[in-house]
Amino acid sequence: MCEDGWESPPPRLIVGDEGAWENVPSLMDAFTLTGSIAIVVFGITTHEAAHAWVADRLGDPTARLMGRITLNPLPHIDLFMTILLPLFLLMTAGFAIGGAKPVPVQTHRMRNPLQGMALVAIAGPLSNFLQALFWAGLLSFFLHAGVWDMESKGIDILLIGVIVNVVLMVFNLVPIPPLDGSRVVLYFLRGEARRSYAQLERYGFLIILGLFFLARDSFWRVLEAGINPVLEFLFWITSMPEAFQAQHLVA
Repeated sequence: MCEDGWESPPPRLIVGDEGAWENVPSLMDAFTLTGSIAIVVFGITTHEAAHAWVADRLGDPTARLMGRITLNPLPHIDLFMTILLPLFLLMTAGFAIGGAKPVPVQTHRMRNPLQGMALVAIAGPLSNFLQALFWAGLLSFFLHAGVWDMESKGIDILLIGVIVNVVLMVFNLVPIPPLDGSRVVLYFLRGEARRSYAQLERYGFLIILGLFFLARDSFWRVLEAGINPVLEFLFWITSMPEAFQAQHLVA
């Protein structure tokens, strides 16, 4: 980790594990696919914009000056991480890991650099939680109002919006540098422990790839331990119909 600055890690969307997505509706029809892609792109874009906005509020205008406080996805696209790497992994390994262009953050410009780093990091996953809450509330409203039934394509899209944002939130909170969760852990470490932990960042992406290549099922079970309780909470707080919960929550 650089003493004077760091780049917020991009949200990495993982696809390709059939067991992991067993409760996600089929994406075969064009309408559902288009709507789902739009929600996923919006989730990733908002995640990045949240990092940039909080950094600016804490005294570092770097990302704002680079045009990163925007919901336009184009400034957040990275040719390798967003397009080439996910396609390559999907074609060769059956799953994909990708992300947006990292948001540049100069912590030395902040009034409290260490605290600022943690707050900027947590802003991304928090934005995904708020989006998941919004989509869950909208989904519950449409079901209760009878606008759509449980088999409607619109319900499929909203459910994907909930699940994808929860996955993005939980995955980015994993404390493996450079994921957002590691920035929060760094805030609580001191001295040699902090320096040693920060040095893991140079190997972080290789560690993540290794987990998916060598221990994908085990790693997904760890993620599910965080994903399922969040989904249950969202369904509860939005008063989701019990029949819908029974159909889509993992027992």
